[in-house]
Amino acid sequence: MQVFPRISAFRAARKKLPADARIGLVPTMGALHRGHASLVKKSVAENDFTIVSIFVNPTQFGPNEDFEQYPRDLDKDLALLDELGVDMVFTPSTTEIYPETSHFYFEIHQLADRLCGRSRPGHMNGVVQVVSILFHLCEPTHAYFGLKDYQQCRIIEHLIRELHFPLKLVPCSIVREADGLAFSSRNVYLSAGQRRDALFLYHTLRQLKKNFAQFQTVDELQAFVQAQLPRYPLVKLDYFEVLHGKTLQPLTELHNGEHVHAFLAAFLGQTRLIDNMRLDK
Repeated sequence: MQVFPRISAFRAARKKLPADARIGLVPTMGALHRGHASLVKKSVAENDFTIVSIFVNPTQFGPNEDFEQYPRDLDKDLALLDELGVDMVFTPSTTEIYPETSHFYFEIHQLADRLCGRSRPGHMNGVVQVVSILFHLCEPTHAYFGLKDYQQCRIIEHLIRELHFPLKLVPCSIVREADGLAFSSRNVYLSAGQRRDALFLYHTLRQLKKNFAQFQTVDELQAFVQAQLPRYPLVKLDYFEVLHGKTLQPLTELHNGEHVHAFLAAFLGQTRLIDNMRLDK
């Protein structure tokens, strides 16, 4: 496994790969867990070469978010990636990726005006910004993203199509701990009590899916979610939204054959977690 902190050395090595090779890219911010490992394993199985990027991207963090505190353990991450059979790891510094103040920003219409796009102003611009750079530098044929960040996957799907990136997006299922909590690098922040109450997200979504036929309106779904909160006193709800799974637009009806997708975000102390689930299937 080769590790490249500098763009120049990475690009030189990337150009030596065969022109007809299948190249998988797994973009990460490090602090790797089983969710990341599942993406990497899929890429290794499906491609001739796998590239993993490790870069904590400052442009997708807000001014009061956890950029400085975000967990980092490069040595541990590299040992895991070597074990998984990764070929190249790109580990640039902030100044490598952003050598000067950015002059270009993305306006993402319709897809980013709700969920994390609304809750974290500027976040989706930062995601699209760094993903575009990584696509340009890594030149993958396939890019692997986890569906825990569902909105991000939909936006990147449009990015690839509308900017004509010559690659295929491979969305990958959410990987969960034994009790259902979605793996997240931020789970390490949680105290024992917060970890217990973090199950609010998965338990609520699972109950909504199980009982979906009994709900007639989005307001009824909203009322159900609100009714769960007293059982989880350490949870502060950020948002609950029910949207069309393809367009990410609000739904007015639940049972007309459309893709009904539920999204939750919640704070436990200063830690913000997200989860989502399709309800109609």
